Amino acid sequence: MSAVRFVEVTKRFPGVTALAGVSFDVEAGTCHAVCGENGAGKSTLGKVLAGIERPDEGAVELGGARVRFDSPRDAIGAGVAIVHQELAFCENLSVAENLCLGALPGRNGFVRRAALHERARAMLAAIAADIDPARAMSTLSVAEQQLVQIAAAVGAGARVIVFDEPTSSLGEREAERLYAVIADLKSRGVTVLFVSHRLAEIFRLADRVTVVRDGEHVATRAVGELDEGALVQLMIGRRLEQYFPAHAAGARGEERLRVAGLSSPGRFRDVSFALHAGEVVGLAGLVGAGRSEIAQALFGLDRAATGTITVRGRPATIRSPADALRLGIGFLPEDRKRQGLVLSLLTRENAALATLPAYSRLGWIDRRAESRAVGECLARLQVKAGQEAVTATLSGGNQQKVVLAKWLAARSDVLILDEPTRGVDVGAKSELHGWIDKLAAEGCAVLLISSELPELLALSSRILVLREGRLVGELPRAAATQDAVLRLMSGLGALPTS
Repeated sequence: MSAVRFVEVTKRFPGVTALAGVSFDVEAGTCHAVCGENGAGKSTLGKVLAGIERPDEGAVELGGARVRFDSPRDAIGAGVAIVHQELAFCENLSVAENLCLGALPGRNGFVRRAALHERARAMLAAIAADIDPARAMSTLSVAEQQLVQIAAAVGAGARVIVFDEPTSSLGEREAERLYAVIADLKSRGVTVLFVSHRLAEIFRLADRVTVVRDGEHVATRAVGELDEGALVQLMIGRRLEQYFPAHAAGARGEERLRVAGLSSPGRFRDVSFALHAGEVVGLAGLVGAGRSEIAQALFGLDRAATGTITVRGRPATIRSPADALRLGIGFLPEDRKRQGLVLSLLTRENAALATLPAYSRLGWIDRRAESRAVGECLARLQVKAGQEAVTATLSGGNQQKVVLAKWLAARSDVLILDEPTRGVDVGAKSELHGWIDKLAAEGCAVLLISSELPELLALSSRILVLREGRLVGELPRAAATQDAVLRLMSGLGALPTS
């Protein structure tokens, strides 16, 4: 039986058609994945179902009846809710207040606190979420906030729930908990529309999968009929071939960066390593091991950090990002939206942020000079947007390219890349892998931080392993296997020799 049916759904935004005549069915009580590259239209489809966007043409049917939602409230009233990728709450309010915000229990103009907390506890218990309803939302982790959002959806009586890239900001442990919640929802007959580009979770969770590409429906298949290679080919129109990175075949060049005894109270201690031109050094470790904290210290974002830093053979003091920039160090942060970009600025303006003084005279910016300089970098990285596009409208992969273009424009030859492919689709990930390899082959020294071991193993010349803030091992490319890295990360030591 069909719980949801999309019938020739078309949605246009200024200058782009996000969806073009998309039609497919979602069976009741199943997990139905919608996947595709960033910008393919998959999130727009979920927003149409949840009443956030209205289709320009076509229709949505629920249980065989055609519906029209003018707002999310209409959708919730019909039993449809959405768990957003970008969580939106009133952070100054409590969990209970957020859960009951649309219907606060009151009497004579006053909120009944006991009833409020009782209702919130019941909503949280429905998904086995052990969260104190009196806590402020601002004190919750991302994973806990997501559970609150799911509790709100289930508590509102939703029989169809859209999950829009729900694991994009979660670690492995938090993602496992989410998977268990989704499995429980399915067992209770809830229909799940799971929007994602992560292949592993699609194959783990979904019964069927719909692929969209450039706003058009490509295929709807049972997951059991596909393997990862076939699904990738449907998503991007070609197969991704495994490759041996070009930089790994060449000899490494001069020493660009050396750190000795780098420490920061409560974060990491006594970390020492060197980084050479022409190599990609992977930095592996479990969540909380100190990887991002080391990157931030090297870019001058941790004033408490101590130790010795040498850049191109000369002692260096890095107390601010401006110091790092002058030394030719570029940093692509883990959270590009908060730390790497100003989303309200144009693509051109973001790409020029690190080199703005070069285009400024007496407080005025020479827009033509700026456009020429960053335009070459944006074109080289094949950013799929014009220079005048607002950065917030770009896909995740193109946003990452804009951050990278910023450092190419600054001619940075030491690049610190923290989770460079987080939140991007398989096609954009392949492109970014190619650019990391290319930059190293051209002489950049790259420090690569990633939670995805296959990514580290594919790209790294050697891998440094952190555990609890200390460097516990180094593996050359030939010895760096997933098992060997995991053993060092988890404290099991090296593999036994036969």
